[in-house]
Amino acid sequence: MRSFTGLERVPSPGLLFDADAIDRNLGKMLEIVGNNPELLRPHLKTHKCAEILDRQLALGISSVKCATLAEAELAAQVGVSDILISYPLVGPNLAGLGKLIEKYPHAKFSTVTDCAEGLAAVENGRFQNPLSVFLDLDIGMHRTGISAPDGALDLVKKVVAAGSLHFAGIHAYDGHIHSADPATRRAEFVKAISELDKFLGTLSDEGIEVPLIISGGTPTFAFHAERAMNSKTPWQCSPGTPVLWDAGYGEHYPDLPFEPAAFLLTRAISHPGPDLTCLDLGHKAVSAENPITNRVRFPGLEIIEFVSQSEEHLVIRTTAEARPSLGEEVVGIPYHVCPCVALYDEARIIKNETVTDEIWKIPARSRISGRSA
Repeated sequence: MRSFTGLERVPSPGLLFDADAIDRNLGKMLEIVGNNPELLRPHLKTHKCAEILDRQLALGISSVKCATLAEAELAAQVGVSDILISYPLVGPNLAGLGKLIEKYPHAKFSTVTDCAEGLAAVENGRFQNPLSVFLDLDIGMHRTGISAPDGALDLVKKVVAAGSLHFAGIHAYDGHIHSADPATRRAEFVKAISELDKFLGTLSDEGIEVPLIISGGTPTFAFHAERAMNSKTPWQCSPGTPVLWDAGYGEHYPDLPFEPAAFLLTRAISHPGPDLTCLDLGHKAVSAENPITNRVRFPGLEIIEFVSQSEEHLVIRTTAEARPSLGEEVVGIPYHVCPCVALYDEARIIKNETVTDEIWKIPARSRISGRSA
């Protein structure tokens, strides 16, 4: 585990961002797409942070993907010019999108559709100008999206025919692919992407031009990058996790060249038994979606057992030699960084292996547009 200085000045539990590692990760993302920033549309859900968006813009990455109105507004505030909300908008959220379009005229907002009912709701949104809409194509995840056999062609025709909408292209996410073995992962990618290829052929036969394809997440990022760099149709890759990385992806995908850039600072607050230590890292400080053994990693700390976790406490069992002393700082790596970052209002910044006084806010952890200002 890397050693950071200045930890003693940071309250715990706390979120730390390593700015140098973030810059290196962004550089590696660009390398994977042949150093062409137009082939990248990173997902904002991982970091929800203006300073990281600033860094992307400085590298020429002017498009983002997001899931909430708050994330979309943050991107617009920073100056991102092309913002896709890759989440079906219904009810008041459609009105919220309309407000963003009016408030930030410099930005092009777009969204997705995957059914006739959802498309009708978007059409009834009465946006001032034709709204750009991507077809959300299901290529195997079965979460959102419509498969080609289930009427994807008819839905595209409806978008094309709608005077209040603009057919922006195809969005295809393969989040169901997470095999650790690169060869197996590539085979699963080939199967999933064949669904997209077949549908693109169908659209071509119908004389329907696809302006843009947005595809993939992190595990298959390199495979989608190969397609993007060799495609006649404009194509963008939309990974999110690489900018911060995490322990889970690091363990499962050692073939991907990224490094942890988000860390959790915790301290030993009690010794309830001779081999037990209680840390101030409860459910409210680290994502608790996974089993207790897969919530955080403490490199360099020999842990025998994760014993229990509650709202503000995490009890671990260690060897006597490894047990942290009362008040001692312990640095962890989130197992799943995206929902972990969303628990914090701000991150303290590490530069040159030293924790600085610089703070980056996490404004888009709010789900509501307007709170990210």
